[in-house]
Amino acid sequence: MQTQTPAASDVILDRMMALHPKIIDLTLDRVWRLLAALDNPQDRLPPVIHIAGTNGKGSTQAMIRAGLEGAGLTAHAYTSPHLARFHERIRVAGKLISEPELSAVLDECYAANGGESITYFEITTCAALLAFARTPADYTLLEVGLGGRLDATNVIETPALTILTPVSIDHEQFLGDTLGKIAFEKAGILKRGVPCVVGPQPDEALEVIEAQAARLGAPLIAYGQHWHVYEERGRLIYQDERGLLDLPLPSLPGAHQIQNAGAALAALRHLGQGETACESAMTRVEWPARMQRLKTGPLCEATPQAELWLDGGHNAAAGAALGAHLAGLAPRPTHLVCGMLNTKDVTGYLRPLAAQAQSLTAVSIPGEANTLSAEETASAARAVGLPAETADSVLAAVQHIVQSDPHARILICGSLYLAGGVLRENG
Repeated sequence: MQTQTPAASDVILDRMMALHPKIIDLTLDRVWRLLAALDNPQDRLPPVIHIAGTNGKGSTQAMIRAGLEGAGLTAHAYTSPHLARFHERIRVAGKLISEPELSAVLDECYAANGGESITYFEITTCAALLAFARTPADYTLLEVGLGGRLDATNVIETPALTILTPVSIDHEQFLGDTLGKIAFEKAGILKRGVPCVVGPQPDEALEVIEAQAARLGAPLIAYGQHWHVYEERGRLIYQDERGLLDLPLPSLPGAHQIQNAGAALAALRHLGQGETACESAMTRVEWPARMQRLKTGPLCEATPQAELWLDGGHNAAAGAALGAHLAGLAPRPTHLVCGMLNTKDVTGYLRPLAAQAQSLTAVSIPGEANTLSAEETASAARAVGLPAETADSVLAAVQHIVQSDPHARILICGSLYLAGGVLRENG
């Protein structure tokens, strides 16, 4: 069998992994050094919308992008992690970065770095900023990788707008073990005098965000104070001081997407966009592995009568959102196929799902050093009252489920890395 030659960008990305011993090492010193060597591309970007938060960053960014594009505008967009291919992280004026352009900017950053220590995320973020600085667009959408204050994206002196989606407990080993500490890191993207759209927040997080905003004179556009959003009779109702919008529900399923939609609409309204952009944000948005219904590919062929879903959420808040969404679906026996990383609160994630599922089949995540073993995930499921067993792969898991329940609803969940593997293998 002929082996496929890796893309040039893959070879460079592999080389970049060796430049720093840690995957995550939060500081901005190395980023500033490389950006200076690249002639500071971060200072030559179209107006920047910078988004931080624990859950909903990617969905909110995708809705804003859909809205801007629906209004005939273009936007660069940076997001992480990728699911199937690295190119997904970098959209240049609306299109996924091409292989030649990606290879060129990665090579340029690697050369400019001169062999110095720098993390993979830091050097690839610099490559994205370099690509964005060289192509005209109306806006730049930057999603924080981790935290905010010391994240590699936090190098924009004066963004047009910042956004904080809901803050919850996650990545405690890097950001702190309380909501207040985590909110402080997220609120590190606030800039003096720059407005910030704030999604629904726990009181402890909101207090920290408000204190940081007051210190910087950053006006807040906060959920429950300056804007409201809710579902009514199958429509999305959004209201702020400019008036009321009656819109279709977002095409991303789940009650939690209502609040993400509200933050996106608040951002679009602040940017002066009208109803065309707001409606497009709801109807044109696409964001894989967020309660995504799988309808084609080998997994679906193996389970022709089953209902197959994929979700990459991986913390306690995501588990609660997923549990609420499952509770609202038409009754159908639901079975989970789950793989998780050992850095996550597995019990917190699974507890809200236990009431909605008949069983869980645990898998390990292929190729991930930090994967929980299938047996560890199964054990955590049993501890929250969810009958669980293990399987060698996602395909084996779904095949086993449909043997006993051909019409099952099957949800593959627990990690964006697992979801990415599923999307790659399922075509």
